Amino acid sequence: MTGQTGEARRLPPAIDAVGLRRVYDVKPKAVTALDGVDLQVPPGEFFGLLGPNGAGKTTLIKILTTLLLPSSGSARIFGFDVATETRRIRRIMNMVAGGEQSGYGILTVREQLWMFSQFYGLGTREGWRRVDELIEAVGLGEQRLQRVSTLSTGQRQKMNMARGLLNDPWILFLDEPTLGLDVSAARGIREQVLAWKAAIPGRTVLLTTHYMAEADELCERIAIVDRGRILAIGTPAELKHRVQRDSIFRLQVDRLDGGPASLARLPGVVSAALASDTAPDAQHVTVNLVLHEDAALGGVVTALAGMRSQIRSLGKSEPTLEDVFVALVGRGLADEADDTEPMPPSSADEDVAAAHAQAHDPETGG
Repeated sequence: MTGQTGEARRLPPAIDAVGLRRVYDVKPKAVTALDGVDLQVPPGEFFGLLGPNGAGKTTLIKILTTLLLPSSGSARIFGFDVATETRRIRRIMNMVAGGEQSGYGILTVREQLWMFSQFYGLGTREGWRRVDELIEAVGLGEQRLQRVSTLSTGQRQKMNMARGLLNDPWILFLDEPTLGLDVSAARGIREQVLAWKAAIPGRTVLLTTHYMAEADELCERIAIVDRGRILAIGTPAELKHRVQRDSIFRLQVDRLDGGPASLARLPGVVSAALASDTAPDAQHVTVNLVLHEDAALGGVVTALAGMRSQIRSLGKSEPTLEDVFVALVGRGLADEADDTEPMPPSSADEDVAAAHAQAHDPETGG
């Protein structure tokens, strides 16, 4: 496996989940967020998790980071059980989510990070050393004495990345880390993560993202999740090969009454979904089509003419992760309804900070 050195191979699996189930007892009926998930991630791997809203990604991460117990099944992080060895896990993991807003805006960047270093159990001198080291590493040297409330979105996420690395974790969970960032800021976050991972063998990353290109660029293996189950798992190349037997087209029209669903019902159409790069205010509609064979395209063109849709462009393309996702899930990320998992409202870094504080409290912990 790429990313694994001889030293990393001697470590237990970074993630070893067997038969994970999580059922939320909510009204009017119980919701099964995870339904028998098996997942093994070796140390040193950059692993991706893709799925629509409500697929179970958040629940899975909450369990793996010891913030939620499974209803049944088991999970271990580097050999430590998430149910009975929470304190040990919390010392070797951290999490960074996109759009984090916790903390105190009146504190400076340096003060905020030092506060979190104390939550994570670092000594005073060691805490300041790590804070100053990471401020430089993430490129916030000029903002070190700036109030958090005055930071831009990109600068704030750099600070969140520094927070996630304060305790020098063995495994880092990244939940939409580039959400809302511009191209430059997102690239900076990706470069920081890759540099951190490469510095020491065995460091492991689990990433969730809605950006298919980001997953394709970063991840050595990817799992596609929907309705609490893993539908497919493999390298990006292996996953793309799954849909290569079908014909894939990118279609752009001026309008599409009934949306992609009006095309998905046509004979010979495997799936039809809005392209994820379609802007909300775009003057056209771009659809990714997966057909059983090229001949099915004639029926699509005829149907579009009947709907008075004018074709602006049409081209055949090589399969992408988005094509795989649509073929397996039946819809694209741009088509999602808001069917998020039932979770208590809380900020990711507040949850993780609280977990670390408990792990270092002699009176508490797992």
